[in-house]
Amino acid sequence: MSKKIFSGVQPTGNLHLGNYLGAIKNFVELQNDKENQCIYCVVDLHSITVKQDAKILKRNIRETTATFIASGLNPENSIIFNQSTVSAHAEVAWILGCVSRMGWLSRMTQFKEKAGKDKEKASVGLYVYPVLMAADILLYDATHVPVGEDQKQHLELCRDIAQKFNNDFNAPNFLKVPEPLIQKQFSRIMSLKDGLKKMSKSDPSDLSRINLTDDKDLIINKIKKSKTDTLPMPGINDDLKKRPEVQNLLGIYSNLSNQSIDKVKDEFQGKNFSIFKDKLSELLVDKIDPIGKRIKDLLKDENYLDKILAKGSQKANNLATKKINEIKTLVGF
Repeated sequence: MSKKIFSGVQPTGNLHLGNYLGAIKNFVELQNDKENQCIYCVVDLHSITVKQDAKILKRNIRETTATFIASGLNPENSIIFNQSTVSAHAEVAWILGCVSRMGWLSRMTQFKEKAGKDKEKASVGLYVYPVLMAADILLYDATHVPVGEDQKQHLELCRDIAQKFNNDFNAPNFLKVPEPLIQKQFSRIMSLKDGLKKMSKSDPSDLSRINLTDDKDLIINKIKKSKTDTLPMPGINDDLKKRPEVQNLLGIYSNLSNQSIDKVKDEFQGKNFSIFKDKLSELLVDKIDPIGKRIKDLLKDENYLDKILAKGSQKANNLATKKINEIKTLVGF
């Protein structure tokens, strides 16, 4: 059955292996299924929930677009655009914000984590972020949304908002209630220095992550210095929960090689960790180094990237305009 897929990536700059394995690699696989209609958005409106430097944000939008293309997304097969160029996203977010309930938003754990102890100083945008995410999805009648563990709660909220809007305006099935697409393979990539912390560009140590623009030597060095433990390589039946760093490296190998973790454990059982790390480095260099080189080449041609975004924006606008006009009619505007 054909799927209409929507997903977005924030233009934070310096995307890393976690972004690639957790999202972008999956985007490419979904695009390559000819039955799917894919819409991939650089969600720049979401990025300004925290203060941004205007020049850096513009550069990051282009870099995220370059990463999409370097990783294998084809603007002829998928719609690729940046969110702020389609005004319907912000308009629909306001309408859906009037349908959403404070209690729903108050339960969002990601806001609590990002706002920290001093919630009073967090922006309103950070609080209502999930409503904008719902607008992004519902505006395009998306049937499926690829999500990681940290976004599942937001998709549940999106489903609740869609159902309440349909009920409030007596319009059954008008806003499509989307289904989550959870990756079957390992998708949550952790720090190379601490297997209990998610890989992040905000980590002060560059050794904690593989950036998609890292060259061959950097990748090899980072894997060589990545944290493991003093125990031997685990066997098939060994529980990895108490060995988070080892679990993380095995998960990365499993995802890149499209093999199960058990198969990877079987391949390296009883071998020295240095052998495994050498093989993991080879695999990373083979998959990531060409992406990094392509990103750097694409960033030299800003005009080309801007044209891709403009073309994608036009396609997205055509879909969004039709839907928002129908929404406005239902609301009474």
